[in-house]
Amino acid sequence: MNNNKNVRAFGKTIKGICWLTVAMFSFLLSGCLAEHDLIDSSYHVADELISQLDPALIDDYPILTASFVNIDNLEKSSTLGRAIAEYVASRFVQKNFKVVELKLRNTVYIKEKSGEFLLSREIRDISTEHEVKALVVGTYSIAKNMVYVSARVVDPADATILATYDYSIPIRSNVSHMLSQY
Repeated sequence: MNNNKNVRAFGKTIKGICWLTVAMFSFLLSGCLAEHDLIDSSYHVADELISQLDPALIDDYPILTASFVNIDNLEKSSTLGRAIAEYVASRFVQKNFKVVELKLRNTVYIKEKSGEFLLSREIRDISTEHEVKALVVGTYSIAKNMVYVSARVVDPADATILATYDYSIPIRSNVSHMLSQY
């Protein structure tokens, strides 16, 4: 009789382990297929860039952010590139940096539905006018299943890279849609 109880208890334990394994596998699989959180990853990018900056270098000076552009065509962005720039700028503001809003300027090269592009002469003019000590710029490259992004903080005076952070974004439904919108 004791043997039967042990067998039943063992069977229930195995059944419980099997259900737990299925539940854990389902949870892990759902995480793999979940959409990428673009806001959180953009905030992380900004945090990484900020952690590399010398606060004395840009303290109390405004910074500019420009749309992240396609590395294969630096005059072309997408909804994804514009959104990343917006979220990174938001995070810089949340961390008490002064950020100049480019969309309010008429002198910046803004291509309809493409975003803000900073040309060399404009960088000099805007940097001088606003005493800008840093530009946040970025590029992205599109691969089969990933978008590879490189974000940088650049000194407008001499184009020195002050901070950099590279990361990748899996291409899922939302990201694919954002890439197709120019």
